[in-house]
Amino acid sequence: MNAEIIAVGSELLLGQIANTNAQYISGQLAEAGVNVYYHTSVGDNPLRLTQAIEVAQGRADLLIFTGGLGPTKDDLTKETIAKALGTGLSMDEEALESIKSYFQKTKRQMTPNNEKQALILEGSQVLKNENGMAPGMFFKKDATSYMLLPGPPSEMRPMFSKYGIPAILGTLKRKEIIYSRVLRFFGIGEAQLESELEELIDAQTNPTIAPLAGDGEVTLRLTAKHGSREVAAALLDALEEKIMNVAGDFFYGYDHDSLVEVGMRLLKEKGLTLSCAESLTGGLFQSEIASISGASTVLKGGVVCYQDEIKKKVLSIQERTLEQYSAVSEQCAKELAENVRTLFSSEIGISFTGVAGPDDHDGKKAGTVWIGLAINGRSTKAFLLNLAGGRNSNRKRTAKYGWHYLLKELS
Repeated sequence: MNAEIIAVGSELLLGQIANTNAQYISGQLAEAGVNVYYHTSVGDNPLRLTQAIEVAQGRADLLIFTGGLGPTKDDLTKETIAKALGTGLSMDEEALESIKSYFQKTKRQMTPNNEKQALILEGSQVLKNENGMAPGMFFKKDATSYMLLPGPPSEMRPMFSKYGIPAILGTLKRKEIIYSRVLRFFGIGEAQLESELEELIDAQTNPTIAPLAGDGEVTLRLTAKHGSREVAAALLDALEEKIMNVAGDFFYGYDHDSLVEVGMRLLKEKGLTLSCAESLTGGLFQSEIASISGASTVLKGGVVCYQDEIKKKVLSIQERTLEQYSAVSEQCAKELAENVRTLFSSEIGISFTGVAGPDDHDGKKAGTVWIGLAINGRSTKAFLLNLAGGRNSNRKRTAKYGWHYLLKELS
């Protein structure tokens, strides 16, 4: 079964709201083994909605509509679909009683146009709305299925999960599972990763590989399709092993993992504490740590040391280091990491010093960054970055590189 999701509402086209409904429905359909090839958004206009229906009928077996089931004049989804399919509308008495009951309980006057929400396509399967008023419906004509869902996510999601998916599964002759796994990489660009995996990508059939870049990271979505979840998982395991043989040095986590979450888990497992000296990141690294539950078991403390005077007075950076090498240097990064570790009596000290931009500073180009890493019992290291983004982009990427290097050293 191939599906098209048609979101109805001029507010989507005006950019007033995001179409999160389509994202949610696509994820649910993928797990059910239904392919989604198109997302369509159309305004509250009967002519344009009719045209969208005609196009979708030529390329999908299942058309899922969201929005336009409400009581106002611009809510024309079911009326337009009924006309396009040559079917009528009838009143669903159970839905009507539910709407009346709502107004009675809330002691509000029910206006006549609210009855419109209880209208359904004649002959359709009603999908109960247990979180709102307008019911959904599932309708079949010839070889095509149509599902109408309310627009508010708080109503649509529980309805689709509880009633919509079972209605769709009931029409499938073969219940294949689409099983996905996301691999997360940092420290390698999308183009380089794709080049490294070119042979695997060219040979893909089932499972498939889909690269995606975003926010300085690269992800690979692996997708396998099979009637058995166990077989699908085994197919993904085999593909993942091949990918790791090529790009495993840059891998850090799965699915919704983030660098800070993976790093915090590792530090907790090893019972290690951390302290930070932050110049250009201005406390960003520590702020991300504090967003994770149990941060106090890992983070001892830190210093935001933007000015050289603070580097000297609080973190005891030597005057000659700043004079001979400057604050943006390998030597200063190492001293900062070592001294902050000593100051807070932690096992690990990490430092960030550099030029965030947009202008060059003290003879150093914007995007020049040094990250210092002092781990108890090991030689102190410093890592040079040459970033090319905007000021805040450079700061965020610097913090991520801090976790990247820390994970590599501890792993």
